[in-house]
Amino acid sequence: MQAAIAEEVFPRGSRLPPTRDLARELGVSRNTVMHVYESLMAQGYVTARTGSGTWIAETLPENALQSDAIADLQAVRAQRPATLSKRGASLLGHATASPWQWGAFVPGAPDVTEFPHKLFSQIQARLNREPDVHRLVYSSGGGCPDLRHALVDYLRVARSVRADADQILITEGVHQAVDLVTRVLCDPGDRVWMEEPGYWGTRNLLRMNGLKIRAMPVDEHGLVPDSGPAPKMVFVTPSHQYPLGVHLSLARRQALIALARRHQSWIVEDDYDSEFRFSGQPHPSLQGLETDAPVIYMGTFSKTLYPALRIGYMVVPKPLAQPLRIAAAELYRGGHLLIQRALAEFIRLGHYMEHIRRMRLLYRQRRQFLCRLIERYLGPAFLPAFNHEAGLHLVMPLPAGADDVAIAAEALKRGVKVRPLSQYYMHPQEARGLLLGYACVNERQCQDAFGTLKACLMSAGMVFSPPR
Repeated sequence: MQAAIAEEVFPRGSRLPPTRDLARELGVSRNTVMHVYESLMAQGYVTARTGSGTWIAETLPENALQSDAIADLQAVRAQRPATLSKRGASLLGHATASPWQWGAFVPGAPDVTEFPHKLFSQIQARLNREPDVHRLVYSSGGGCPDLRHALVDYLRVARSVRADADQILITEGVHQAVDLVTRVLCDPGDRVWMEEPGYWGTRNLLRMNGLKIRAMPVDEHGLVPDSGPAPKMVFVTPSHQYPLGVHLSLARRQALIALARRHQSWIVEDDYDSEFRFSGQPHPSLQGLETDAPVIYMGTFSKTLYPALRIGYMVVPKPLAQPLRIAAAELYRGGHLLIQRALAEFIRLGHYMEHIRRMRLLYRQRRQFLCRLIERYLGPAFLPAFNHEAGLHLVMPLPAGADDVAIAAEALKRGVKVRPLSQYYMHPQEARGLLLGYACVNERQCQDAFGTLKACLMSAGMVFSPPR
């Protein structure tokens, strides 16, 4: 499309077809077309006009007009088309990762401007003056020993996790951790359970590894287990279910552990957003509920510090520690030991806990501000159905029949990024809503973006009932 625009196959100022029509014509997912349009808009090739669709820009980006750039694009077109595998085509067809990762109302984005960069840089500089040679080579698969020991103490106090340092593996995030355990512990065709709705990133990884996903419903008490065929793995976010925000009840936790013991299954606990609970006591981890529970516990620093850090961790049962450590070294050739060492020192000196306490207060204030805007201008019906005060986003319900995908697309055209709840379901559902991330926007930005979102809702025919 860049080549066609640069060569004026699509004339400047002309209207592009709607995403739904183009997806149908090309036989691809509408999400794929939406991502292409978003990318073209971000690069300046197209513009969005409220209520009238997407249009070719009158003035193209400077690099698109350079003859060398056009020649390069023509050369790309002359190459043979990419032939994807079935797995590759499936991955791209279900792709939902967005080029927009910051601003109102991106779900799951922490306020990275609040991270103590100067303090962390000082720690790094001090440690880098005399770097240990063993931190400049490939990791053996377990990660930095200092960080693993620091996590033992932190997780025991903060999350009631039972583990020693040998049970902890440092990863580049939950995505890598899920990929590792499914490759090593599952075979293609194995059945796994996943929450419905649930995190699309995990679902795509499970698909890519050839697993049969059974979507398990979620109610106000979390994942609803049943007596159907036993799964090889159960993927669950028990402390703060993503995206709905409910927590898994004690009875359900005990039932899942009993099921896993009975069928020799594994529970994969993604401890999503557990650090940011704004009222009451944090719910302890599922992993720490019973001694030697068949639970693989996963966490990340992406939400508590900043996503580009790309450091996460796993706590695994002792029999799995060595096989997973060897497999990680073979598959990923881990590194980043210098920054892992700095992070260990950051935790050891108490800076990590202090940062979490400060951010918990800030995010609580921002959540409350957004909820006040919703209630004041839209009405109580648009407040989250499960009012669990936690996390970096909330789910604003929409009336039955609302097109949350279309509303999200219109909001994006106006510069506001939200996610439609319906895209988190594996199977079509009546539930409609919008995920609104509040963590990385201050009150002024939140109010401005909310006004834009309200206008989008009005354009979609929403009826509001604000209190008098």
